Amino acid sequence: MTITVDPEIHSGTPVFPGTRVPVKTLFDHLEAGDSLEVFLDDFPSVSRELAVAVLEEARAALISDAHTA
Repeated sequence: MTITVDPEIHSGTPVFPGTRVPVKTLFDHLEAGDSLEVFLDDFPSVSRELAVAVLEEARAALISDAHTA
């Protein structure tokens, strides 16, 4: 699993597993125009593989939602 939701960590905010880094932070960085490298430099506890996996899951969810519309 690429996202952890635990009421004991940030009141259940989705975070990267093994970290306290909210997944939303990745999307906030990208929305601000930062590269993935900037995010990874800012949050070294998140691996590149994990960040890419979250992005791929988001993409897949968007594509599958588009096909059902």
